Amino acid sequence: MQLQFTKMQGLGNDFVVIDAVRQPVELTPEQIRHLANRRFGIGCDQVLLVEPSPREDADFGYRIFNADGGEVEQCGNGARCFARFVRAKGLSDKDRIRVVTAAGLIELRIEEDDRVTVDMGVPRLEPADIPFEAPQRAPLHALSVAGETVELGVVSMGNPHAVLQVPHVDSAPVERLGPLIERHPRFPRRVNVGFMEIVDRRHIRLRVYERGSGETLACGSGACAAVVSGRIRALLDETVDVELRGGHLVVSWGGEGKPVLMTGPASFVFEGKIEL
Repeated sequence: MQLQFTKMQGLGNDFVVIDAVRQPVELTPEQIRHLANRRFGIGCDQVLLVEPSPREDADFGYRIFNADGGEVEQCGNGARCFARFVRAKGLSDKDRIRVVTAAGLIELRIEEDDRVTVDMGVPRLEPADIPFEAPQRAPLHALSVAGETVELGVVSMGNPHAVLQVPHVDSAPVERLGPLIERHPRFPRRVNVGFMEIVDRRHIRLRVYERGSGETLACGSGACAAVVSGRIRALLDETVDVELRGGHLVVSWGGEGKPVLMTGPASFVFEGKIEL
């Protein structure tokens, strides 16, 4: 099978985007791992499928696969690339695009400067919704990891996130604690792990160890989760500049029951065909 693809990136979080509207696409986990392989395939953090909408109130379906071949619920940086892709490929001429993900409906808005604002929906904070094993909701939970106890906030942005506050993100134990927390038994569907340094109330620095991909240069849903966690603890203002290793995102959250808005860039890298 020969497959047409587009390579895109949002703040260095890179994607293989595939039009499954105009060409039939069914990918196995092994094929996804091959596409994501940086030596033997194309190379990416996630593979994104643009599909016909399964619902009348949406424009497209949006499926996300991590580099390990597993399908996940949400990807904010990928959503921004998705919006620019469907416009550039003539699949839509709308400035506002409604997309169905495994986590539900999200809305993408293309701005005049080619940045994209994503309505990521209302964050879920109850442990059962994340999912996370805890008797009740709390701003912070204690977690025993490799003989030490860490405190973390837990948030679902359609996908599960744990957020740890650290004094300095550059020296944060991302490689040591990231994989241990990702697969901790209290997170039955694994978890994305964010390490957040608060610079001031309007500025944080963030590194994210992503479930199924390892540390990436940027994670849009992780940026949203970090801001939500910081806001719940009254540490951050409503609109925050999130500085990731790949660049900056602007995240706004008005509080309980309101959606999180994320704005940032998305860029095309190259196009091609690959034989699977």
